[in-house]
Amino acid sequence: MLKLDESLLSGLPPFSRLSRSQIREILDQASSRRYEEGVAIFREGHDADRFFLLLDGYLRVIRTTPGGEQIIVLHISPGQLFGIAPALQRDTFPATSVAAAESIALSWPVRLWPEFTAKYDGFATESYKTLGARLGQIQETLTEMATQAVEKRVAAAVLRMVNQSGRKTEKGIEIAFPVTRQNISDMTGTTLHTVSRLLSAWEKAGMVQSTRKHIVVTDPHRLVVLSNETG
Repeated sequence: MLKLDESLLSGLPPFSRLSRSQIREILDQASSRRYEEGVAIFREGHDADRFFLLLDGYLRVIRTTPGGEQIIVLHISPGQLFGIAPALQRDTFPATSVAAAESIALSWPVRLWPEFTAKYDGFATESYKTLGARLGQIQETLTEMATQAVEKRVAAAVLRMVNQSGRKTEKGIEIAFPVTRQNISDMTGTTLHTVSRLLSAWEKAGMVQSTRKHIVVTDPHRLVVLSNETG
């Protein structure tokens, strides 16, 4: 692995209280790997032998329902730990993680987790904060799928991706990673046909522009109003 500089991690929450020498100790025990778009980094139910930090790119986290349906429950942005099964007291991964775009991740053997959480100030507390936020987001997504009208669910899903990764362009706010209509279908528990119909209607209304793998929100305010509508 190329020798990464400590400054790459110094601003990230799990490492923000650590000295450069402590970060160096952690980096020296890491492996680095690049993942092409669409590649699974690990799969639900497989042995959790490593934990990870996303350096660049975006990940989709996918859960399988008891009925065998796959649902995208959240996305992970650069600078976040993931695959932290030990924090859940698990020895298998609770979900599948797939590269939503070309991504680079560091990883460590799971046997180092107890040492890192005991030795490095802030590593454990920040990791559990991350975990708590993700569990809350998953619960919010599942509640939306169970209780909200389809159009509201799809609007909320698009806005979540915009809030997490959006970048301003001349046309509006672009979701920074490739996203297909099938991906949105998997995020919202609805059909591909329904997602396509909604995006086409929003495009005609001047709210979004979408191509095969990219979405630009051209009128964020109207999408926010739509996602908050009652009924």
